[in-house]
Amino acid sequence: MLRNVLARSAPRGWQAARFSTASAIATATTTAAPRSMSLARLAAPTALKGQQRFYASTPNAPVGSPEFDPNAVTAMDKQEPPAPGKDFNVVIVGAGNINFGSDEGPWNHSFRLEHKLGPRLKVVALIDPSSQRADAALTIKRNSFVLSAYKDTVVYNSFEDYCKNRPKEQEPQAFWVGSPPAFRGREQAGRDLERHLVENFPETAIFIEKPVSTGPVDEAFAVAKRLEDANNLVSVGYMLRYLKVVQKMKQILEENNLKVMATNARYIMAYEHTAKADWWTKSLSCGPIVEQATHFCDLSRYFGGEVDLDTVMAHSLEHFEPAGKLSKMPIDEAKIGEEDRIPRITCATWKYESGAVGSLTHAVALQGFNYATEIDVIADGYQLRLVDPYNAPVLYLRRPGDDHEEVIRYNQDDPFFSEVSNLIDNIEKGRGSAPILSSYEDAVKTYALTWRIREASERSAKKAA
Repeated sequence: MLRNVLARSAPRGWQAARFSTASAIATATTTAAPRSMSLARLAAPTALKGQQRFYASTPNAPVGSPEFDPNAVTAMDKQEPPAPGKDFNVVIVGAGNINFGSDEGPWNHSFRLEHKLGPRLKVVALIDPSSQRADAALTIKRNSFVLSAYKDTVVYNSFEDYCKNRPKEQEPQAFWVGSPPAFRGREQAGRDLERHLVENFPETAIFIEKPVSTGPVDEAFAVAKRLEDANNLVSVGYMLRYLKVVQKMKQILEENNLKVMATNARYIMAYEHTAKADWWTKSLSCGPIVEQATHFCDLSRYFGGEVDLDTVMAHSLEHFEPAGKLSKMPIDEAKIGEEDRIPRITCATWKYESGAVGSLTHAVALQGFNYATEIDVIADGYQLRLVDPYNAPVLYLRRPGDDHEEVIRYNQDDPFFSEVSNLIDNIEKGRGSAPILSSYEDAVKTYALTWRIREASERSAKKAA
């Protein structure tokens, strides 16, 4: 989605200098807007005395035991070299961009697994219905420094094929699921991957990309119940929760006993290079709120708490309205049915169960490559404004006693690596050893909010003449 978000050049060997901690570590800097500001406010954030909790879920959920350390090193190239040890077997489901990377954005789960596990990583299976796509992904890996992780990887065209033909001595420690959400998150045969996972591998951890489904919300909640009953360790890929600035925001709210009064999220995408027709087709992508704005709906819930879904209201700007005409469409939209074309703008409001108010604006409007994304969190005396969380996250903080904003940023923070690293730590060191910030049930609640927004906007939308 965003270009130039993260340089993904791989180290030349498992013991490459990238892993050295002798180099500069990730740092946090705090500055302020020009004019008056106390010197105390200019100090860089440091770990507070005593314990700092890592804020594991929405405000009403239990808080995890591991600690949030704003000075912890999260950049992959600043980690200690992976320790030697026995093989760690992983099955990757899906050979597409989310697992193997693309020029469109920073996602690349296999790359993070390689850096977390080093030569211990063994991808014993790659499951994808397209053997051509799977072989292409593996060829790139086998021609790189990570050959040992992929040289014996077997490609299977379905999960059933894998279960039937896999070597029994290669039991996986984790499944990494990055297949399209249309084929999971449901009770319907062929779209019920989670059921097969827990029935065949009741002890194996599962990472699942968001959104959790494209099907009915009630089915997704049924899947969440199935996973909870099975007691598999599950993490869902809402990686923005792992950003240090996001954890800093949660810390500020809790340490000052603040009640969130409002959240206001804005997601303005650059559309002219989004040349996949599926993305512009609601029946295939579920539309931009469900597919794209889901991260900001999730952050809104993370700060504001549970949403009263009956209060959701929304309006949209549709493709046929005069203000909805786009001058640099990258596809021929005439090939998409009029009822299946995505809205250009969606604006939504809702009430949280606490009484606070939430709002979201999603826009298909910018050109070029860079998106404009930010979210405000408002509390008595405080404004916390998170800007550009995907690319260069910065927190602008205004607090009582000063009319000017502090600027807080953490250098070289990689939330994708943090979510991968934390799940592996839970597998190897025991549950609770590192925070899992999004459970499946929590992710379904975000999914439910995105659908409620889409449905509300469609009900209120002007109809084409």
